[in-house]
Amino acid sequence: QVQLVQSGGGSVQAGGSLRLSCTASGVTYSRACVAWFRQAPGKEREGVAALYTGDDATYYTNSVKGRFTIFQDKAKNTVFLQMNNLKSEDTGMYYCAADSVDWGSDSYCYVLEYNYWGQGTQVTVSS
Repeated sequence: QVQLVQSGGGSVQAGGSLRLSCTASGVTYSRACVAWFRQAPGKEREGVAALYTGDDATYYTNSVKGRFTIFQDKAKNTVFLQMNNLKSEDTGMYYCAADSVDWGSDSYCYVLEYNYWGQGTQVTVSS
């Protein structure tokens, strides 16, 4: 059974930093796509960043490039989202998602229709 457990998040002032984590179990972690999504009130969910665990390939949506970093700790089956220079528009509920794949790449992991999702964590950035 696949389980994704998220931690991190919270409230921070603009310009601050937060780190989210997502620990996966039940997936073939050595060949998996893991992504972070967010949803602001009244807006559609959007993909933020994605990572292919097989080769650490990463993909970012334009609005977070240079500010967010997705990376993994293979020994702990955990993917992190380091968020720096946060802006008010980064506010929202953040979800991680994961799936085992036979093959992956950065862009593939970004557009994948994920079957498994974490519980979500709130990020609030005040200006």
